[in-house]
Amino acid sequence: MKRKTKLTRSSGNVFEDLDVAMPEETLAKAELTAKIAEAISTLGLTQAAAAKILGVDQPKISALLRGRLSGFSTERLIKFLTAFGRDVEIVVRVRPGARRHGHLQVISA
Repeated sequence: MKRKTKLTRSSGNVFEDLDVAMPEETLAKAELTAKIAEAISTLGLTQAAAAKILGVDQPKISALLRGRLSGFSTERLIKFLTAFGRDVEIVVRVRPGARRHGHLQVISA
């Protein structure tokens, strides 16, 4: 007998789906971290070399690349990206009337 699998439509934010506190900020931090990892790879840096550029120790880079984001603010992640020569733009818009609260989103160009 086949079992029916119950599917739940995603909200589009895995952290919201998992009921993580501050899901939009957590998603933004994860996306910024992915860009940091991409920069490290593109620049051909070791974790130690990346740490030196960012002024942190290698274990912090390891933690970051493993998704341990609690020790990193969004501001700090943005500073890391600019240290790697990446431009970061922050755009503030009036929210559409249909939404009660504004939202945070990272868009890659």
